Amino acid sequence: MLGHARAMLNDRRASNGELRYLGERLTEALCDVLRIAQSRGAAGLPGRELRADRPGRGGGG
Repeated sequence: MLGHARAMLNDRRASNGELRYLGERLTEALCDVLRIAQSRGAAGLPGRELRADRPGRGGGG
């Protein structure tokens, strides 16, 4: 995913829609990483803010 993101960011022809889609997928991936880290007991990680941004994850919005 990182390779694809780098390539797209370096491509001046990438549309706003493509960049937005990329941003959404990267955000989802980061949320997954955070969730895994929290489940493994990593301390001091922010969680509520990111979980609230994901549909069906509770929180406000």
